[in-house]
Amino acid sequence: MLSRPLDALPVRLDQYVANKLRPMSRAFASKLIDQGKVRVNCAVQTKAGYKLKPDDSVEIAFDPAAHMQIPRIKLAVIYEDDDCVVINKPVGLLSHSKGAFNPEPTVATWLADKVHNLSGERAGVVHRLDRATSGVMICAKNDVAQKWLQKQFATRKVKKTYLAVVAGDLMPPEAVIDMPIERHPKHPQTFRTGPGGRPAVTAYKVLESDATKSIVELRPTTGRTHQLRVHLAHLHHPIVGDTLYHGPAGERLLLHAWKLEITLPNKTRKTFMAPLPKGFTI
Repeated sequence: MLSRPLDALPVRLDQYVANKLRPMSRAFASKLIDQGKVRVNCAVQTKAGYKLKPDDSVEIAFDPAAHMQIPRIKLAVIYEDDDCVVINKPVGLLSHSKGAFNPEPTVATWLADKVHNLSGERAGVVHRLDRATSGVMICAKNDVAQKWLQKQFATRKVKKTYLAVVAGDLMPPEAVIDMPIERHPKHPQTFRTGPGGRPAVTAYKVLESDATKSIVELRPTTGRTHQLRVHLAHLHHPIVGDTLYHGPAGERLLLHAWKLEITLPNKTRKTFMAPLPKGFTI
């Protein structure tokens, strides 16, 4: 149990907790708060955005020593050679931590035993999928392979295909969405389309539809954060389960990285596929 008076006043409770538990991440601090392990003035406070007052006292039920070991996990391997490994990332798993130490497992921590001559929290992670997105990810095992694969993403030589279930009957059934994406100034954890944003292009094709939902194939040629989610929300057909962009309720975000076509470091062009999880039906 860590108990702290307010010596320097942050704006939010999660900022305060993360500061006291360095090098733990703010995301981990938010998780502790959500789990009821943080008390303000002796009462459990579960709102990460709670605004602290100068006379508040904060207690944190946390033992740092018990969380320094990151749990080991198993991931489904689609392909592996001496240079790279292709996995089917499950929903809920981070691609990598963001800055500070995060005691939860990620794709990067799973990959740590396989990489050579690479270091850092993103070692071997060539591209990322959102925590809520499942599907194909390719990772590098060494520096040469990482540079080779990253260059293909940077020069848009990788062909990515996603499947999503979206709200409504999307029309026309096939089109290209060419709309720049920028960070939302009022909600900085989200993005929106806007003239001040970076170019973002997504081709889509409706595979199946009824009056309430559509199964859509998505082929982005750019890789902006939340690109597919933002583009579909802008068309008023948000993805089912997308709580950030006002999608219909669902057990999870129904967005899956289905196919990835790329040239491997051994110069072989390959297409990898990840089977669809349950729920991708209408």
